[in-house]
Amino acid sequence: MSFILCWIEYTALPLDESVRQNYHHWNSDEIYQAISSGNVRVNGQPAQPDQQLVPSDQIELLLPDHTEGETDTRWSLLWETPELMAVHKPAGLPVSRTTRNLFNTLISLVRRATQHKSAHLLHRLDAETSGLILLANYDHADRKWKKRIDRLIQAKRYHALVWGNPQWQEKEFSCYLAEKNDSAIRTRMHIVEENEEGCVKTPKLSITRFRVKQQFDGYALIECELLTGRKHQLRAQLAHLGHAIIGDKIYSQQGRFYLKRLEQDLTAEDYRTLGAEHHLLHAYQLQLDTGREQVTLTDDDYPQAWARYLTQ
Repeated sequence: MSFILCWIEYTALPLDESVRQNYHHWNSDEIYQAISSGNVRVNGQPAQPDQQLVPSDQIELLLPDHTEGETDTRWSLLWETPELMAVHKPAGLPVSRTTRNLFNTLISLVRRATQHKSAHLLHRLDAETSGLILLANYDHADRKWKKRIDRLIQAKRYHALVWGNPQWQEKEFSCYLAEKNDSAIRTRMHIVEENEEGCVKTPKLSITRFRVKQQFDGYALIECELLTGRKHQLRAQLAHLGHAIIGDKIYSQQGRFYLKRLEQDLTAEDYRTLGAEHHLLHAYQLQLDTGREQVTLTDDDYPQAWARYLTQ
């Protein structure tokens, strides 16, 4: 098995320095050996050890003993300023490195495909969640905007396809969320009391404004506006309200498919029961105030798995 690490160079510099910046695991001798062995290509052609790069050169580095988890890497740029960018993240793409993916992550792909080699995530999305995510273009912008993130992001809105038909049209739901020491699923968030014992960390107040956008036969489309931003907030709250997100392996079906997948691959029948191969939660809108402008960003690029539910 092997993996080809690709990037675009935006400055003029020696090839070995570009390799060093984009692959941090080799020393100078190992970089030289990789280039001499034909494992580095520039614009589709075998590279030379002393090669100088120019802006827009495309580099490919063959890593013979590395594999990555299969995922959709088709991110896209939706909005940009000198300090910030908003991008579309496809469902399944982790935002940062995991045990299965070191390079096929959103932040690594953005850094390798753009001139923003030190871009940073300003907030996070679960790997299976699709939609809008905001990044800082460089280190100073990251430090500046992370301190002002609550002023910068005026509103975050998501769309969720959920099981069941809510008896309410609008609901503001408030609870405390925490991981529990005795949970079979370590990462699962639980609705708990403010001072409940047995929690991994102090429970955090979590508030969401829900609005039903459309009812279908046995499921519904809900708009979710985060008033706080906690781990798994929407997924845990909707499940608690009796309307788990379609495809959610942790919060629907008592988490049994998440636990099963730790031991073996899920079957086609398992996915039919879940309703989708990934949970159907999409970050569709951000309202921003940069101090210079107020802007509303919308991402209408829903994953293919949504189509069967929205066309009925």
